[in-house]
Amino acid sequence: MTRGLYISATAPGAAKTIIAVGVTELLHRRATRVGFFRPITEADTPENDTSLQYFRANYSLTNENSGVGLTRSEAHELIASGHTEEIYTRTLETYSTLAANTDVIVIEGTDLTGHDYGSEFELNARLANHLGSHMIGVVNGSNKTAHDVAEAVDLARDAFYDANVSLLSMIVNRANPALLDDIRTQVRPGRSHRKVYVIPELTDVTAPTVENIAKATDARLIAGTNNPERTINNTIIAGMNVGYLLERYIADDTFLITPSDRSDVLLAAVAASRTLDFYSTAGVLVTGPRPVDSAVLPVLAEAPFPVYATEQGTFTTAQTVANIHGDITDNIARKNAAVLSAWEESVDEDELLARLELPAPDVVTPIRFLHRLITKAQQDRRTVVLPEGQDERILRAAEIITRRNICDLIILGGPEVETLAREKGINLTGVTIVDPETDPRTEEFAREFYELRKHKGITEHDARAKMSDKTFWATMLVHTGGADGMVAGAVGTTADTIRPALQIIKTRPGADIVSSVFLMCLPEKVLVYGDCAVNPNPTAQQLASIATASAATARQFDVDPRVAMLSYSTGTSGSGEDVDRVREATELVHAQNPDFPVEGPIQYDAAVDASIAASKLPQSSVAGQATVLIFPDLNTGNNTYKAVQQSAGAVAVGPVLQGLNKAVNDLSRGTTVADIVNTVAITAIQAQSLTPREHTPHQAD
Repeated sequence: MTRGLYISATAPGAAKTIIAVGVTELLHRRATRVGFFRPITEADTPENDTSLQYFRANYSLTNENSGVGLTRSEAHELIASGHTEEIYTRTLETYSTLAANTDVIVIEGTDLTGHDYGSEFELNARLANHLGSHMIGVVNGSNKTAHDVAEAVDLARDAFYDANVSLLSMIVNRANPALLDDIRTQVRPGRSHRKVYVIPELTDVTAPTVENIAKATDARLIAGTNNPERTINNTIIAGMNVGYLLERYIADDTFLITPSDRSDVLLAAVAASRTLDFYSTAGVLVTGPRPVDSAVLPVLAEAPFPVYATEQGTFTTAQTVANIHGDITDNIARKNAAVLSAWEESVDEDELLARLELPAPDVVTPIRFLHRLITKAQQDRRTVVLPEGQDERILRAAEIITRRNICDLIILGGPEVETLAREKGINLTGVTIVDPETDPRTEEFAREFYELRKHKGITEHDARAKMSDKTFWATMLVHTGGADGMVAGAVGTTADTIRPALQIIKTRPGADIVSSVFLMCLPEKVLVYGDCAVNPNPTAQQLASIATASAATARQFDVDPRVAMLSYSTGTSGSGEDVDRVREATELVHAQNPDFPVEGPIQYDAAVDASIAASKLPQSSVAGQATVLIFPDLNTGNNTYKAVQQSAGAVAVGPVLQGLNKAVNDLSRGTTVADIVNTVAITAIQAQSLTPREHTPHQAD
């Protein structure tokens, strides 16, 4: 039977969608099919409901498992005509259709935008009862004292009990961060004796973005560098003297509103943003029908921030901007990370899950697997170094990683790293930035590298030159214990990442080859593909080593290894050099690793499809249920993983390097921010087993 969790605000402005996001993330750990439903939407059509679109985009939901009951205007018409019961009937019909395709549905209640909050509160309570759902009540803690919050919780809880809802939990959202301890002390558990959770105000989420302002003011981009996701922490109407403006009013992430004839303000903003020790402008909006002076436009074209123009006057524009707020439904990665971090720090997820009594599913979806990665990395925090600090994607990923508390980060680079972060509005608080050109360890690393490689003919001068390469420097940092792992390759090639590792870190005892796997997250399971990125034509011995290493990697990520050695024939049905090489490799794996099952040679279909396996290898313990698939060569492996990724919609995490003494992983030059986050989490997990727990990574000053 489908469970429903109804998220209901008890007053306007509670930001209940944030709670819905946290609950949805939580449920993906314990339910295979999670849906989303809004009984009544504020939008004119269901397709324009921002919450619905957010959950569809982030959780791969469709019309079959997510939707809307009816619009607010439709609900008002039914109430006005005396047909309130039809609201419940229509809502239940839609909900029942979605329930047929889900195990649990997150239901987001109304936004309480009407004037009669009491009636709307009652409407949500009745909807929850009609849908047979548990209720999570969300209290708005914004601008409230600890005493006021405690009173609001008591009143709301009593009202829910009076309405006979099944109250699962009360959560205070948007609490004053300075009052969190007081609020948590003063809120009372009520008759159920259940803990009340308190989540702080998330200014990073509620702060508007440049795009929010541009849309609200119907502005057009006329110059500069567009950065629509840039957060705005301060808005200034720049009508004063430029000197006074720069001295008294400007701070980082400031958005300027100024009449289009104020060329002095526009030029000063560009000049100040180019100065390292000055502020970083988030954007400029010029107002009024008059065009910007043409002589100023070439300067504005080079601005490191966007310059927008609107026909509205300055006063009207300022009023509009004052009422703009950001939201989690902006679907910006750093906002999502801030929400999930606050949720994990504020809510005892195991305790909340225990109230639901949901059975743990066997199916591992991509979302659940990626959630496991982050949780596992968080449990034993390690330090990862990223040598490519000049790449914007690396910096954006670093902000998300830090917000999610996945691991500690060291980024290599000089002042250009901080300049890029400032210009792009990226918050690197908590990230250690190291400049190898000025770091005192550089000479020490050069001497160490010389000792490691002098038998190969390297000179001391050559060793110093190598330390100007940030990937070599980062590898030395890992080698000497300054970091637990390294991730590179967003800018350089795979060889650029692996070569320093082979020369400095070297392979693990018993590993005669460095190889890789991709963790292929299919809709209902995770498969391990190896080797799809490193070795072009492995020998039988190398294939056996790849298989052994891939099985060990599978275990690291909670995949029970059942290894299939792939070929174009199955069992004894074929022969030839390529098949014989796979057969020999299989025999080597059998002899060396009695602790996991292996089958080969075997075709891909027989390895993963039980019905085909039943006819081709009926007695095999691997056929039809393989979890680790070893390809005979790089050409086959690389093409297969990309074909599955593109055609089956699989999430490919990797490549994950294996066989090294320390955790080092490679990115592709087409990597995304999400890829970097996942690869860093993987590297941190690998470091947990490769680096002794008593090791405390050195933190640079």
